[in-house]
Amino acid sequence: MGYKKYFYRNIKKHYPGKAVLVIAGTESWYKTILEDTRFASTSSNPVDKRLDFTAYFLALIKVLESEGEPFDQIKKVCLEITYEYVRPKNKFQSWLKRLPAKLIGLKWTGLFLKKLDKKVSKKGHPDGFQARIITDKNETYGFGYGIDILECGICKLFQKHDASKYASILCEVDKVTSSLAGLELIRTGTIANGAEKCDFRFKKA
Repeated sequence: MGYKKYFYRNIKKHYPGKAVLVIAGTESWYKTILEDTRFASTSSNPVDKRLDFTAYFLALIKVLESEGEPFDQIKKVCLEITYEYVRPKNKFQSWLKRLPAKLIGLKWTGLFLKKLDKKVSKKGHPDGFQARIITDKNETYGFGYGIDILECGICKLFQKHDASKYASILCEVDKVTSSLAGLELIRTGTIANGAEKCDFRFKKA
């Protein structure tokens, strides 16, 4: 639950007069939404693990929406929180984020990606993710790694709670996380924006 401090900090920044109420409302919504994401902690698909953070993210959105906040303000607050959360806090964390991209192409990395593909290509739960790891250099701009999200657990969760229009906010964070890894994200579409899949392709920045 280490991510909550980033929520609290930004809620206090943007809503100093009612931060306690916004946080309490977020916690209440989170408990409700948690019933739909509880499976993620034990899912056989590792991508599902991100759904706990997503549940809290959605809980805040539901509170801000009930307060009458417009889409652009909700987006601003949520992106600030997410950027702070994913940003490396020291040089060691920065190095760790860039390490995986440097290991692509090594023999043992290829074996790891094959094992990972077997896990992510099977749904651990009907409400979770399904993905495909791509290692063919012809399909990955010569990089040797890419991923297609075929079913998005985030979109499913947001749709279930009548919040589909906000799901695309999280898509914007992908460019930031890719940049932190020393990569440029190349993408033609996302499920949240109506595409059949979310395609992640990369080039070294």
